[in-house]
Amino acid sequence: MLQPIDMNACEAVGHGARRPEAVAVCADREGWLSDQGGAGAMIDASGGLVRRGDAGGAPNGINFDLEGRIVIANFGGQDDGYGPLQRLDPGTGEVETLVSEIDGRRLYGCNYPLVDSTGRIWCSHSTWDASVGLSGAGEDDGSVFWLDPDGTVRVVAEGIRFANGIAMDYDERHLFVCETTGCDVQRYPIREDGSLGTPERYGPVLGLDIPSMPEQRPLPVEWRSRLGLTDGCGFDVEGNLWVTLVMANKVVAITPEGEVVTMLDDPEGKLMRNPTNVSWGGDGLRDLYLGSITKDYVVKAPSPVPGMAQAYQRG
Repeated sequence: MLQPIDMNACEAVGHGARRPEAVAVCADREGWLSDQGGAGAMIDASGGLVRRGDAGGAPNGINFDLEGRIVIANFGGQDDGYGPLQRLDPGTGEVETLVSEIDGRRLYGCNYPLVDSTGRIWCSHSTWDASVGLSGAGEDDGSVFWLDPDGTVRVVAEGIRFANGIAMDYDERHLFVCETTGCDVQRYPIREDGSLGTPERYGPVLGLDIPSMPEQRPLPVEWRSRLGLTDGCGFDVEGNLWVTLVMANKVVAITPEGEVVTMLDDPEGKLMRNPTNVSWGGDGLRDLYLGSITKDYVVKAPSPVPGMAQAYQRG
């Protein structure tokens, strides 16, 4: 049975980052953060940062590709109306734009990228509308697209209520998408041609949405901790899907049997405030990392179960 993590065992690393939404740890255990102060930032041996590149906008989710480059989902739309899919060379700091528009429409809010074992880049796009926020019921204009190594771009899922973090199971048979304002995770079968089948909710609704809350602002802690807005997700080696509940300052795991286990809980946000993406690194992938949209650091914790190796970590 999964054992929750004691918040006292957690620590803050990577101090000084600007909006470190995501963490990616490459095969040689080098950890990188998304960083609005540049494009990406490496956590050095002292726990500080070494910045690389200039992506503009708001670098959000990041992940490594099979060549060791960092793919960036830029959620820049709220700043300048433009949020492309980009790639950073961690050695030179060069940033290139991979996808800037789809069907003639300029990308607004790329959220999180994922690279599969074929080198295909999958990316969630949260919304096209600057007025959509987490405080409402949420428009259903989120989507997922992919970019093939040959340059082909294809939209494979639409109608998602704020598409956020994404993950795949080990054999890459399903894509899992955090549907933030739906307070849940959707699972899509992946067909042989890369298209997606009909989605189904994976596990239960994970809490209340904001319209269900009292009008009092700021929300009392006891109400805030009941919010189920999902942000990021990732698998461990036992098939548990870890999901961050960004407004509740909580991380839960959905077991293969569909049960929900609270793994980390910091109701007042004393250390873990607004957790976003979840990833693993270190020896045996036993170091858990959690990004944040409001802190200038990320949280590192000992994981009771190793993380599932991503395609770029399998070697």
